[in-house]
Amino acid sequence: MDKFCGGEEFWNTNLTWGDDTTYPEFTKCFQNSVLIWIASGWLWLSFPIYLPYLLTRKSRRLPLSKKIVTKQCLAAFQLIIIITELTYGSMVLKQNDKSFLQAYFIGPAIEGATIILVIIYIELERRKRFVTSGVLFMYWLLANITYIIPFYRNIIHKGYKETTAYFVLFNAYYVFSLTQLVLSCIAETLPVSSEEKKSCPELRVSFLSRITFHWMQSLILTGYKNPLTEADLFTLNPVDQSGNVVRRFEENWKKQEAELQRKLAKRDTSVNLAGRIQDGGISESTPLLVLRRESSTKKNSTSDPKNKISLLRVLCCTFGCDILLSNIWKLFYDLLVFVNPFLLKFLIDFAQDYSKPVWKGYIYSIAFFVVITIQSFTFHALLHQSLTIGIRVRAALISTILKKSFRMSTQSRTESTVGEIANMMSVDAEHIKEITGFIWGLWSGPLQIVLSVVFLYFTVGNAMFAGLVIMILVFPVNAVLLGRIKKFQTEYMELKDERIQLMTEILNGIKILKLYAWEMVFGDKVSEIRKNELAVLLKGQILYSISTLSWTVAPFSVGLATFATYIFIEPTHRFDPQVAFVAMTLFNILRSALNFAPTVIIECVKAFVSIKRMEKFLNIEDLDFTNVSHNPSDSAVTITNGTFSWDPQLGSCLKDIDMKISKGSLVAIVGSVGSGKSSLISAMLGEMNKTTGTVNVDGTTAYVSQQAWIQNATIKDNIIFGQPIVTKTYKEIVEACALQSDLDILTAGDMTEIGEKGINLSGGQKQRVSLARAVYYDSDIYLLDDPLSAVDSHVGKHIFDKVIGNDGLLKNKTRILVTHGIHWLPSVDLIFVVNDGKISESGSYEKLLSHDGAFAKFLQIYLIEQEDSDNGEEDEEEQEIKKQILQRLASIQSDSDTELAEKYLLIRSRSHKGSESDKGHHTEMSRTYNREMLEKEEKPVKSKLIEEEELEVGNVKLSVYMSYAKAVGCKSSFMIVLLFGLYQAFSMWSSIWLTDWTSDPDLQNLTKWPANSTERRHKNDYYLGIYGSFGIVQAIMVTGYAIVQTVRCVRAAKILHKNMLKNVLRGPMWFFDTTPVGRIVNRFSQDVESVDNKLPYIFLELLYSLFNVLAIFIIIAYSTPIFLSLIVPIGFFYTLLQRFYIVTSRQLKRLESKTRSPIYNNLGESLMGASVIRAFKVQDRFIYESEKRVDSNQEYNFASNTANRWLGFRLEVMGAFIVLVASLFSVIERNNINSAIVGLSVSYALQITGNLNWLVRMISDFETSIISVERIGQYTANPTEAVLHTDYSPSKVWPANGKIELKSYSTRYREGLNLVLNNINVTFYPGEKIGIVGRTGAGKSSLTLSLFRLLEPSSGRILVDDEDISHLGLYDLRSRLTILPQEPVLFSGSLRMNLDPLENYSDADIWTALEHAHLKSFVDGLPTKLEYEVGEGGQNLSVGQRQLMCLARSLLRKSKILVLDEATAAVDLETDALIQKTINDEFTDCTVLTIAHRLKTVLDYDRILVLNEGVVQEFDPPQLLLNDTTSAFYAMAKDAGLVGL
Repeated sequence: MDKFCGGEEFWNTNLTWGDDTTYPEFTKCFQNSVLIWIASGWLWLSFPIYLPYLLTRKSRRLPLSKKIVTKQCLAAFQLIIIITELTYGSMVLKQNDKSFLQAYFIGPAIEGATIILVIIYIELERRKRFVTSGVLFMYWLLANITYIIPFYRNIIHKGYKETTAYFVLFNAYYVFSLTQLVLSCIAETLPVSSEEKKSCPELRVSFLSRITFHWMQSLILTGYKNPLTEADLFTLNPVDQSGNVVRRFEENWKKQEAELQRKLAKRDTSVNLAGRIQDGGISESTPLLVLRRESSTKKNSTSDPKNKISLLRVLCCTFGCDILLSNIWKLFYDLLVFVNPFLLKFLIDFAQDYSKPVWKGYIYSIAFFVVITIQSFTFHALLHQSLTIGIRVRAALISTILKKSFRMSTQSRTESTVGEIANMMSVDAEHIKEITGFIWGLWSGPLQIVLSVVFLYFTVGNAMFAGLVIMILVFPVNAVLLGRIKKFQTEYMELKDERIQLMTEILNGIKILKLYAWEMVFGDKVSEIRKNELAVLLKGQILYSISTLSWTVAPFSVGLATFATYIFIEPTHRFDPQVAFVAMTLFNILRSALNFAPTVIIECVKAFVSIKRMEKFLNIEDLDFTNVSHNPSDSAVTITNGTFSWDPQLGSCLKDIDMKISKGSLVAIVGSVGSGKSSLISAMLGEMNKTTGTVNVDGTTAYVSQQAWIQNATIKDNIIFGQPIVTKTYKEIVEACALQSDLDILTAGDMTEIGEKGINLSGGQKQRVSLARAVYYDSDIYLLDDPLSAVDSHVGKHIFDKVIGNDGLLKNKTRILVTHGIHWLPSVDLIFVVNDGKISESGSYEKLLSHDGAFAKFLQIYLIEQEDSDNGEEDEEEQEIKKQILQRLASIQSDSDTELAEKYLLIRSRSHKGSESDKGHHTEMSRTYNREMLEKEEKPVKSKLIEEEELEVGNVKLSVYMSYAKAVGCKSSFMIVLLFGLYQAFSMWSSIWLTDWTSDPDLQNLTKWPANSTERRHKNDYYLGIYGSFGIVQAIMVTGYAIVQTVRCVRAAKILHKNMLKNVLRGPMWFFDTTPVGRIVNRFSQDVESVDNKLPYIFLELLYSLFNVLAIFIIIAYSTPIFLSLIVPIGFFYTLLQRFYIVTSRQLKRLESKTRSPIYNNLGESLMGASVIRAFKVQDRFIYESEKRVDSNQEYNFASNTANRWLGFRLEVMGAFIVLVASLFSVIERNNINSAIVGLSVSYALQITGNLNWLVRMISDFETSIISVERIGQYTANPTEAVLHTDYSPSKVWPANGKIELKSYSTRYREGLNLVLNNINVTFYPGEKIGIVGRTGAGKSSLTLSLFRLLEPSSGRILVDDEDISHLGLYDLRSRLTILPQEPVLFSGSLRMNLDPLENYSDADIWTALEHAHLKSFVDGLPTKLEYEVGEGGQNLSVGQRQLMCLARSLLRKSKILVLDEATAAVDLETDALIQKTINDEFTDCTVLTIAHRLKTVLDYDRILVLNEGVVQEFDPPQLLLNDTTSAFYAMAKDAGLVGL
């Protein structure tokens, strides 16, 4: 070493750290070697990693800017200086005949090589488009720090006098280095992007700005000046966007899937399904989907975790490396944490030894500041990276869930409802995201505990083991608690699923519930689930409180045991400040780790439960996409020997299917209700399980489902369905689909927004929009599942001729039409007759009519059924077709069948005599009606239906905090704060007591009281006893506030949910029509989750950090009163930061909550239309839309997290400054205070960094979390309908007659809109049958809604049997009226519950109603009969069965007033016939109001009410109106061809 140093010393401790030196010096050898190696070593150690990284990056050059040129020039000048120095040094060494292998020469040589590498890096980074370089920034930072030592040495030793040239060169080099450091803090300028939204600034700023989060400052300032809007935000970094993240996740999922398939292939686990499936007895009249509970029971018996893809493993493969790399920062942080106790030890030594030079105290103080600042850099780098990974995880999970939803088999849909899937997207994905950001707690906590114990051993020796024993006892207790908490969390999530599922169904069917006055009954069902949910939550929270108590009390107990043992075993029995406060600092570290443990454990439990739930969902059965092949073929559709089922366990639904459909042909599929027609279409689409045979579809498909699926978008967007707009084609299709007249009426035309599920369109309009969408998509094959059933014959003929028929727009396409309209059959090329799941006949129309086969039987039965309920409403062309069919049938039938034909002709004859003038078509009554929302929109020129979500701005109002405090209980809130305050006060007092103990002059004086003296022992016992008492009191306080807080916060969650639920269910219909279901579900899901779990935790943490910060300031001020002089500037800076941050953070939270709802809206819409989306093969577009919405939502999440980092870093630097000041004051005042006070002051000051940061974060988080209370409060404060019950109740038999009077009645949809009914004066007499007709927006629907008071009067009144309905409670009114709605809505639950949720009727009554509704045989054939479980939305019943169920409801109630709200608009003609027959038989003595869809339902009514723009235009018997050629009704009939020209 002497040779290397040229004969000088390499290191001299006395020179550097001696007590007799005035400042620290370093030897020249050390300066020329180690100081140079530090910075150069960094650059060369990173070289093997950084250079390959640079070389593999894509080349995209930056322009040669002035900054780059300056950096290159400066580096060149530095290299010249080094070369000059090396040249001079080599000359000197050569003259003195010395070796070049000396620090004097090697150091500059290494530095020169490093500068050359710097020049290379600068150019390479420019070529790779790097705007900044973290590697070079760190090099220049380290270099400039090391240059400080030779710089101040030259100044002190006046080097400018001895070696002027060297002095000048060194200072020039130093200036160049400082300039390089400054330039490294400035990023290169990138060209401005032309994107609509700003790109993330993080990619465009310098390394220093990134690590200090300075780049967020502009957004925070913007948010401080004005409330943030969506336009102020920037996009996510590309690496964080869903598209990139999901791709990585899917790659790993597919790898795991392939691996699982390889494992399964090795096992002989094949099962002969054919042996388990019993053929026969299965048809469409059998429930299509098995009961969920039955299915899940069967599956559970065979489920094997080994046969599933592990979601946890896929997450680890995808994000594991990222998480590992981010967690490295925490390792550095944890190691630095343990530097502070040793610095404290040195500082206490310094305070005790007055002979030590004062500069050492300053060095210790600066060291505290530097260590804490570096900790801040590492900790916030960790949080920024790990929380960003959490965002990626959430994006991947949400997208994967949606993709899985598109792949689910029909059977799987029964196992995972829309509510459950939405819950997984909102709550479960959030749980997994949260743990990703804090997963480091799993290893960091144990590491800190282990290191604390190790360092405690070196501090207090064997006494540490006493504390260790206590700590070890805590773990088994918490292990038991953890198992129970996990169980409760699973139960809690299952109950939440159930609640959200039911809530979703209630919201989807809210109109029906209100019309039946059932909303509060279903609300009680939600409340019952909520009660069970909160009971489980309370149990879990109590266990969590016990766990928290154990972890909170553990550190003090460990300390108490350790100190007691130390005093006992220490030979002198002396307890000095150095031991006490170094140990206390280590205990504080231990306490932080132990306090964080329950939080991490609970989050891990939640995440684990959520992962298992998602894993189960992602592993459920998919549709088998190989069921249908798409090979080139001569035929468009070919099915050979096909057997299909909805559920293999129920058997086959379609059997022995053989069909071949030629390209370009028009094919009809006919058959009776439940024969299997719709299932056959589903088999072609691959929606069914294929047991045997082959299906090949050659070409693209378009599908029009029996129940039209409509998006919440404009009419135009629904039709073009993501395709480029071709105006000419679009207009042709709109005209051909008979939509133009509807669009002409609407003020916004095709830009009118359609509500969720097409709420503001009639059944016919929805079906025509659905058909237009299919036509516009220009596919090869069109699968049309009875699209003409919901339109009248006039419109149907128009659509058939213009679209479907051989002269229509689709004439060159393959068209497969399921139909009940036999008059279309002569125009088709091929007919398939389906009977009991089999194709009984097929052939051309002429061929099938040539013999008495299944087709002939179908025709004769169908014609008779239809004519029984017909009223002569057909045009001459249809009559002629049917007459020809009957004649053909008569020629081929037997005698018995001829009698049927004669019966038909007799009915037809009577029909003609009854209405000779009723020739031609019937009409959909002005192309259907737009429901109440289009009536509302006729006057105001608005296309927007769904309103923007309400978004508060500014501070959260005091009333919001008070509402939560009241929900918790004001006294309880005060008690929680008081108990926590007392806990902290005793904690602080115990620390002061420890100071008194360690500074007691008698105990510190071994001369006065020897080691084993009685006085010393008694005095130690006295201090120890009081210290232990403090611990007992703290435990009591913790137990008290934990119990009160747990019980009362659960109560608050109950109250807030209860109030919101009640108010939402009692909300007016306009609220539900203008608010997406997903938005409301978001409040009941995410916001309620926040109130249940997040808010109580944050409230507790807020109290903890608030009292901790207060205690720290009090202790520091108590120790060094001079510190009080800094309270004002510290408080000012703190308040300034808080004000800047909280305003922005609060608004970001609001925006994040707002943008979350569209994700769930898209999910619900996509799931409802999954079969249509799959048929069109547009899953990718809907997934892309979902990912776009997720990214939009996560932009606020990312910005919120980064704003938190911005604040946290600055607060921790401020905390480091407080520690610096506290330690400096201890150094300055060391002659006036004892070492125990120094230990107390600094040990508490060391806690300020984390606590101050945590306090502001908790204040912010509490304010942002209380926004959930604010959002719940918004819905709690929404206007509601009138009361359900009033003091006045009508008689039990009211209405006894059914007389209805409207007197000067006017109403509007809601305040601020035009009247939809204006001065109506009509009377409907008891027993009358009234038909209500009118064009779109006439007010038909509003009239019926007014009767049920879904619309309240603006003026006038409605009397029912002389009772003013405005004086009645809504329940008393609605429960006495009966309505048969257009859309059949059923709910999850038993058949009995769906018919009679109030349990007012006996089983006998219900069976009678079912018999009259033609459902008795169906229900009687079910395994559990009335207790049979209906699937979500009635999905395990056919559309016809659902409508008949609604009819059974009406029969059960059977009041004197019946309203038919286009009840048969969306069902086929056979179901229509059944419904009309039942109504005629069962409601003969009732007043019947019918909104007309098919004129045959009202032409034989007593009177027709014609409405026009909300006023009565005509009100007379139909024949009278038809005889008056000037009447509006005659004009409508004439337009539709009902009367002769």
